[in-house]
This record gives sequence, structure tokens and C-alpha cells, in this order.
Amino acid sequence: MQVLVRDNNVDQALRVLKKKMQREGLFREMKERRAYEKPSERRVREKAQAISRHRKAARKQMQREGLLPTPKRALAVR
Repeated sequence: MQVLVRDNNVDQALRVLKKKMQREGLFREMKERRAYEKPSERRVREKAQAISRHRKAARKQMQREGLLPTPKRALAVR
């Protein structure tokens, strides 16, 4: 993974790097690898994640078809 530092702005480059790592799932993987996970626990976790993905996809599909209302977006106060 590579990030360019422009105008000696290391803080901005670090923010960009962290965002890239977050998107790639690197932090989640590091957290999972901190301790040994039994194969049975891994299967349970992966199955729960698959169910969650399926439910999310079904919910999005129903929203696109107009069967569910779209969630209200929170307004950012600046």
C-alpha cells in the first residue's frame, strides 16, 4: 500500500493511509489475529457474517423495489 506525501504534509498522508487500511479491512483482520480462534468459533462467526450480508442485501433490494422506506439520513451540523 502506498501513499504520497504532498507538500511535506505527513498528517494528511497518515489520514489517507488509515482510510485505505480501514477500507481494505486490515484493522479488522489484525484484531482477529491477536488471539487463536478455534475452527468451530470461526465457522460460527463466518456463518453469522454471511447471514448478516444476506439480510443487508435483501433489505437493500426491498428498498430499491419500494417495499421498505429508505432510512432517513442524519444531517451533519457544521
